[in-house]
Amino acid sequence: MFTIVNREEMAGGTVILNEIEAPRIAAKARPGQFLILKANENGERIPLTMAETDPEKGTVTVIYMVVGKSTELFKRLKVGQAYQDVIGPLGQPTHIEPGRNVVCVGGGTGVAVLHPIARGMKQAGCAVTSIIGARNKDLLILEEKMGRASSELHVCTDDGSYGRKGFVTEVLKEKLDAGGVDQVVAIGPVPMMKFVSLMTKDYGVPTMVSLNPIMIDGTGMCGGCRVTVGGETKFGCVDGPEFDGHQVDFDELILRLRAYTEQERCSHERCKWEEGGNA
Repeated sequence: MFTIVNREEMAGGTVILNEIEAPRIAAKARPGQFLILKANENGERIPLTMAETDPEKGTVTVIYMVVGKSTELFKRLKVGQAYQDVIGPLGQPTHIEPGRNVVCVGGGTGVAVLHPIARGMKQAGCAVTSIIGARNKDLLILEEKMGRASSELHVCTDDGSYGRKGFVTEVLKEKLDAGGVDQVVAIGPVPMMKFVSLMTKDYGVPTMVSLNPIMIDGTGMCGGCRVTVGGETKFGCVDGPEFDGHQVDFDELILRLRAYTEQERCSHERCKWEEGGNA
């Protein structure tokens, strides 16, 4: 069993942090890798990229938005309770080249995935400019941690309730116009990663994105997480989760992620009804 040793609620309880006791995983995990978690025997296996690892404490941290049945079950776990299954570390770690001028762009809960990558790049001697955004101030997460992981931090909100009003791409364009950017890392909603990649392609700046496709086994056996990259089929679990953003077929990925939207909604509503919720 994998016990929760710390739990925090953010963004009005819609985003949850779980620090989980998993010493063997914490000892091996590297930035960019992910876990597959299952709350209990009634839950599903879902992938989440690690937001933090602490080999000395023997813990790993995940941050997720509550959007369906599985994350609803995750949310109900309290400190001292345990996930039934935690598998990892899975996927390829982030490739970090020391000394580069990197712009890290994060949106929503993608900031949680971006944080260990930005920190790892800064520790490797990169100049890290981070641009993070959310729909509004209440949904913004990890601002302080991203500040410590970056040489320069910019914050945007769609409604202007905090930081600069507008999208992260607006600040990114200013940085690209100024020149000197060696690499962009973009992690967040798929449309955000798509438009960041389209922009950086025009400037000829290499861009890495982290994908979170529908996934079941995490070993490349089921094929559920297949994505098209550079015209070839890749598997998010073993080939990724990070890919060249200029080569990803984002439109296909969006369609695949929407394939079970109605079933996910019904499952979530039934889960809340069974617990006497508001459904």
